Amino acid sequence: MGVGGNFWDLLKPYARAEGFDFLRNKRVAVDLSYWIVQQETALKGQIRNPHIRLTFFRTVNLFSKFGAYPVFVTDGTASPLKSQARIARFFRASGIDLSSLPVAEEGISIERNKAFQKCEKECVELLELLGVPVLKAKGEAEALCAQLNREELVDACITSDSDAFLFGANCVIKNMQPNSNVPFECYHMSDIESGLELRRNQLIAISLLVGNDHNLTGVPGIGIETAVRFVKSFSDDEILYRLREIGGGDLQDFQHDVNLDSSLIPSSDESPRKTKVPHCSICGHPGSKKAHLKFACQYCSATANEGCIKKPLGFKCNCSPCDLDNKEKEQKRNENWKLKVCRRIASEHNFRNNEITEMYLNKQQQYDGDYHLSWENPKIDMIVDYLAYYQHWEPSYTRQRMFPMLSTIFLRDMASNSKDQLLGGQYEFDSIQRVKTRFGHQLYVINWKKPTREMSNVICIPSEDSDTEQELGIADESTDLLDEPDSPQIHVKEGCSFLSTEEDMVLVQNAFPEKVSQFLRDKELKESRSRRKRPMKSENSESPRGVQLSITNFYRSSKVPCHEKLEESETGCPKISADTSRERDKEPIRNYSKSVRRKLLFD
Repeated sequence: MGVGGNFWDLLKPYARAEGFDFLRNKRVAVDLSYWIVQQETALKGQIRNPHIRLTFFRTVNLFSKFGAYPVFVTDGTASPLKSQARIARFFRASGIDLSSLPVAEEGISIERNKAFQKCEKECVELLELLGVPVLKAKGEAEALCAQLNREELVDACITSDSDAFLFGANCVIKNMQPNSNVPFECYHMSDIESGLELRRNQLIAISLLVGNDHNLTGVPGIGIETAVRFVKSFSDDEILYRLREIGGGDLQDFQHDVNLDSSLIPSSDESPRKTKVPHCSICGHPGSKKAHLKFACQYCSATANEGCIKKPLGFKCNCSPCDLDNKEKEQKRNENWKLKVCRRIASEHNFRNNEITEMYLNKQQQYDGDYHLSWENPKIDMIVDYLAYYQHWEPSYTRQRMFPMLSTIFLRDMASNSKDQLLGGQYEFDSIQRVKTRFGHQLYVINWKKPTREMSNVICIPSEDSDTEQELGIADESTDLLDEPDSPQIHVKEGCSFLSTEEDMVLVQNAFPEKVSQFLRDKELKESRSRRKRPMKSENSESPRGVQLSITNFYRSSKVPCHEKLEESETGCPKISADTSRERDKEPIRNYSKSVRRKLLFD
């Protein structure tokens, strides 16, 4: 959830649509609970274990399609305030009166339900088999994600909890759509600061007023627009201190500051409008109506010896006395509005701003131990057995879907001067087939070669009658939500099996520079030959250069003229001239139409 009051709608205008290369060679922290809740809510009951399926496919996509280094973070022990909010959310969803809400004691945490814990445990087991680092936070997962991002251990966070900004995150990815031209909906704290003119402490103050994960209600009667306007009236350094005073019921200092602000406007004794200046009822400018009927005032643009121009509807005078009066009235309205909001905050007895503020600003480590972020090679055989047990997938299907991730890891190892020349101990880099453009991003299509005599673990597509294919044949509208990666193309040639995958051009260049150079030379040679084979236009061409000829110049019409059709309809047979009759007789009879052949045979 994060901050309440439609907080994401407030940030939406400052979102960036990032492309495929945004996470290339970058580390990204992933809030695992966000993925589990999203998939269980959307596809529960439609497919088997959707949390395992989503975790597997999205992790493969992060490696193969986006070239990222993912770090997964799980929730730890919830704070008493978070436990209280969980109880309140459960009571609210069940329709139970919140007056009977029990209080979570200090040191006692209300854990998530057992079904969620089971899903999280299964996903962690799968991620560990994939060789991805998994960290368990002391408290909330988004807090550790934000800390990793703030300390520049990762470049971005993937979570839907907007309070990641309150914990100090600099870059948050809210949505990820692999099958889109711009797969990431990204929010940068720098854009929010420059666009909304709100900094981290001010965002924390907004969450205290409209509600958050630790206090669902916030201050009743204060929405997101009122909170933003109120918070902007204070600087980022003083806003939390001011809320602490107001929440304690101390409004004297605030009223004193308001009086100081109002003193900046000249009082009635110092104002030049000590005596009220009369205004004309015709034009609305300073002066008497009697004088303005004879001669136009200095503010009106009428000609001499004529009266003033009649003021339009809704006219407001901009003279100096009126301007000061309007400023003073506006100042009083703002003072009254701020005092009203302050009294509403002070009347809230459960305004726990101190505890929540300290939680968001807590600079202590959110993780026990050192941040040892290392990515290991996947344990393929154990992953195959794991998914066969939980998902009932065929081993060949699992290997096929995991192959793009394995090829990306292999190319990374080769770029770092690895001595292993075989992918998974079976496939070797054969050649670059072609350049493919996918959503405006160019990729190399790589052919991986394996001898057919070693076909014991060959990757192949399951048959249509298998349970896996029946499971995959769910409604087409769920394809984007499943985030299923593209499977490698398989073909057999000259006694060897080949798999084709799409790889990043820079990664292939770093891993196999000689192969890339050979491919570019062959491509240039092929293009030069094709240019040589193109027919040159004749200089004595009938059509001028650059003018396209009519299509009738190339293809003659096969339709019979109208006058010949009339003669044919009268005689019952097509008209044949004497000059061409002999030539027609020599032609095979099958060249005539069916009606003509019938007349020649039977008449």
